Amino acid sequence: MRIAVDVNGERYDSEVEARTLLSDFIRHDLGLTGTKVGCEHGVCGACTVQLDGEPMRSCLMLAVQANGRSLRTIEGLAADGEHPLQRAFHERHALQCGFCTAGFLMSLEPFVRESREPSEAEIREALAGNLCRCTGYRGMVEAVGQAARGPGDG
Repeated sequence: MRIAVDVNGERYDSEVEARTLLSDFIRHDLGLTGTKVGCEHGVCGACTVQLDGEPMRSCLMLAVQANGRSLRTIEGLAADGEHPLQRAFHERHALQCGFCTAGFLMSLEPFVRESREPSEAEIREALAGNLCRCTGYRGMVEAVGQAARGPGDG
């Protein structure tokens, strides 16, 4: 099947098999390997990308379902440099191995964009759809709070 997808601001016209998962299309056809595949059941969140601005699990969607839509992967998160959420994750030591980080960032970026003073409970709820096996979530909670408050609000 022929699909046309806007990925990180660039249009891609591709031929894909009808059964190709969006995660496989992103990683294998487009060569954007920042999107990880962990559980292949939509549970871990490592494959999270943004479709039309909303986080979604790319391992649960077929590439043909993205036809005509706008897709943003981790590679497009900070096209002009480091995103404030990435910086906060680094500053608050919110990551270790990094495998899950892209999925967390893609899930949390819309939350941070829309929340200026989120409570810890709201942040933990936003984190709940993604799993990290290396670290506790304390640093992540702090990083999301920092990024939501904006620069200079430590």
